[in-house]
Amino acid sequence: MPTRRILRLSGSDTESFLQDLITNDIKGLDNGLVYTALLTPQGKYLADFFLKRDGDGVLLDVAEHLADDLVKRLTMYKLRADVTIEGTDLNLQRGTGAAPETVLPDPRHPDMGWRNYSPEPEGDDGTDWDALRVRHCIPESGIELTPDSYILESGFEALNGVDFKKGCYVGQEVTARMKHKTELRKGLRRVVVQGSTPVGTEISANGKPVGTLYTQAGGNGIAYLRFDRAGPEMQAADATVRLED
Repeated sequence: MPTRRILRLSGSDTESFLQDLITNDIKGLDNGLVYTALLTPQGKYLADFFLKRDGDGVLLDVAEHLADDLVKRLTMYKLRADVTIEGTDLNLQRGTGAAPETVLPDPRHPDMGWRNYSPEPEGDDGTDWDALRVRHCIPESGIELTPDSYILESGFEALNGVDFKKGCYVGQEVTARMKHKTELRKGLRRVVVQGSTPVGTEISANGKPVGTLYTQAGGNGIAYLRFDRAGPEMQAADATVRLED
């Protein structure tokens, strides 16, 4: 499993501070984990993470490779707000089977199981997470989620990662315009893959670039596609790719 870093935000302004920055509604903490993202002012992806209420503070669960830049970005936005950002001795445990009493369900999809935070070593129950992600077209930071991503093209609405009624946040204007005023012409889709090819292989159809093939498992894959060029039969190097019905 990808290594995660668990941060803790505390202080009287913590929840209002986050509410002004993230794509989802902080009020969701009342019901469990919140899956959300931080965007650039131009609406592009910077980091995705989970939030969990922790006493008078909020835990933030983010991929290790994103953590340093995320802390710098949050510190830049903090200004004089009463918010402290610090590391913890907590680690992530996750699974899809029997779970400790303290777990919370992954809000992206019921099949993604549960997440738990404790000082115990990071680990999981051996679930094939790539197969689950592919089955439900759930992107992973550093693979399908890259700095040039737009969250609606990456499926965040279906993953309960964005709220269109919460009010302003960084990148909100572009995201709202994509939702209400345009039809998405590109995005992630699950595809059937015959053969295999490295993550990041270009997909082509009729001699034209169509998109990129990412995570693959069990004869399926997650692909980023231009919908106007995608056809019934596409190629990714030596692999054959086709859209599911």
